[in-house]
Amino acid sequence: MRFQDAARDGRAVVYAAIQADPLVARAAVLLADADRPGRVLARAVMNGERTDPEGWRRMFPTLFGAEVPTVERDRAEAILAVSLEVADRGEQVRSQIRGAIVEAVTAVLLSRRGPATGPAVRRERRILFDGVPAEIHPYDVTLELDGRAEAWDCKWGARGIGADVLHQLDDARVHAGDEDEALAVGLVVFDAERSCRVRLDRQTAPTEGTRLVSLETLDDLAAAR
Repeated sequence: MRFQDAARDGRAVVYAAIQADPLVARAAVLLADADRPGRVLARAVMNGERTDPEGWRRMFPTLFGAEVPTVERDRAEAILAVSLEVADRGEQVRSQIRGAIVEAVTAVLLSRRGPATGPAVRRERRILFDGVPAEIHPYDVTLELDGRAEAWDCKWGARGIGADVLHQLDDARVHAGDEDEALAVGLVVFDAERSCRVRLDRQTAPTEGTRLVSLETLDDLAAAR
């Protein structure tokens, strides 16, 4: 089993520009440090259905109420501001930005497992196995450490979970086992776990060996498995 950078085709070049947008990095750091209510706020605002900041403050009194400590309220204001920036983008760009943010949050949290982890977290990588045709689409985020490699596919919402990605993840896990290599695979979905479970239950693709990290359990990524 070995890792390889994705081909620099047209899609990769365009998406690299999205990933390099400073808005993605700012949002990723804020959301990596956020608690669950802050992440729920970000998801709601980034969906772009409403761009009135005062309306959002009224909808989340536990984040913006007068009794909330100043430090926590300032953190919520920062999340609201960056989320509104995402919401203000056009629909197509907003969709791409959100996907890039989920990947960036995943990379940030994985890199917090320890000093050796940071350089081992990579983006847009393919996994190659002897005698097996390489997958066309790369894995969004990989952790490339001997004996405990991981491959993650990242989605903004549960609706992005489909048979193709589930097969790709499970195939990689199985092929790694055939080579006596350890490879954990999983989905990171910036959505409620219940929505993800409902979506997974409707799939016929194998899911038993694929880990799910949802909006409620994002912090688990920072803990070594």
